[in-house]
Amino acid sequence: MDPFLVKAIQLILSLSFLIVLHELGHFIPAKLFKTRVEKFFLFFDVKFALFKKKIGDTVYGIGWLPLGGYVKISGMIDESMDKEQMAEEPKDWEFRSKPTWQRLIIMLGGVTVNLVLGFLIYMMIMFVWGTAYVGPDDMPEGFAVVDSFEEYGFQDGDRILKVNGKEFENSLDINKHLFMRDVQNVTVVHENGSEETISIPEEIGMKMFQEGIMQPFVPIQAPVLDSIQVGLAAEKAGLKKGDKIISLNNKEIGYWHEIAPVTSEIKNEEVELVYERDGEIKSTTITPDEEGMLGFVKTYDFDIQRKKFGFMESINKGFDYGYWTLRDYIYQFKYVFTKKGPSQLGGFGAIGGLFPDTWNWFGFWNTTALLSIILAFMNILPIPALDGGHVMFLLYEMVTGRKPNDKFMEVAQMVGFFILIALVLFANGNDIYRWLFE
Repeated sequence: MDPFLVKAIQLILSLSFLIVLHELGHFIPAKLFKTRVEKFFLFFDVKFALFKKKIGDTVYGIGWLPLGGYVKISGMIDESMDKEQMAEEPKDWEFRSKPTWQRLIIMLGGVTVNLVLGFLIYMMIMFVWGTAYVGPDDMPEGFAVVDSFEEYGFQDGDRILKVNGKEFENSLDINKHLFMRDVQNVTVVHENGSEETISIPEEIGMKMFQEGIMQPFVPIQAPVLDSIQVGLAAEKAGLKKGDKIISLNNKEIGYWHEIAPVTSEIKNEEVELVYERDGEIKSTTITPDEEGMLGFVKTYDFDIQRKKFGFMESINKGFDYGYWTLRDYIYQFKYVFTKKGPSQLGGFGAIGGLFPDTWNWFGFWNTTALLSIILAFMNILPIPALDGGHVMFLLYEMVTGRKPNDKFMEVAQMVGFFILIALVLFANGNDIYRWLFE
């Protein structure tokens, strides 16, 4: 199946799953507090719905606009902007008639579900698949290091031993830690066998972001193909699993990390590729796509270890992994507020790119857990029209004892809605721009 289609199916399935559960987080406490829910929709039903059915007081349905979902709760100022209902006297079964603490629980329900769901999925992943890691002894060739990091004392062939004085279990996580965590020093063993502890400058993550160096450490590997992606350049060029790249565009390729700098210069250009198959040297032409992708996957020539966990240990490990996922996401949010930050925002294209090219349940659930945690964080931001906006006004009411008037809430809701639409258009515009010009 085409990789784009595989990613699209996973994206739709994952978002549908997360949206329905998020809305249930509002729906269930609303029902428990005897609050009428008029609509429960997956996707938005602007003008018409693909499917709808009324059961009791609630219309359940599927809209045609896949930008989210919603529950319409009676007596609540939301995206429906139902001014007629709000002009009437409050009814006992309306949201506005309920005590503040009940309204707060209803509004926090969606975020709570997404957060808990993310942690539960990570616990399930730990129990079913465990964790994969590569220790320093598992990759004897070490890392290739970008030039700017050699200034600090790193060298090609380095293997990671410790970070901040503690044993570093998974060497492949070094780039993530440098970008999103407080790394003060890294202990490495150089190719000659000597050990050195290298101090890391403050704000190294910001330096990586500003300079576009997101992978300063790349494993040194032979350029041998592990698999070929259907429908992409490599398959069209006749490449197969096990082929070893010799040269690309007349540039000798000795290691895998030497391929990317070449492909970045030859997007959409037909070039010569020389490779070895079964001891015989062959040649073909290949055309990288607009992103410089050739459509083949590297084979790891070092050992990837896997650690499995029992049921109780999986709970602890999954919670720990979920905590660091949330913390890392919040930490990297600061990059959005830099000059370069807005251009890095992505929409549905960027989200779809998080899923694997070929279907596998581990990749699907791992990405779904990440998206669930991201949705929880984004929804709790204090922006009117988001859950966090409603929570902000409810907390104000609880502290001051005064409820914001309906007119103010309507204006705030409208402003928040336009802010969200602008952000969605901007983020997806970035995706389109990158697709066309990068």
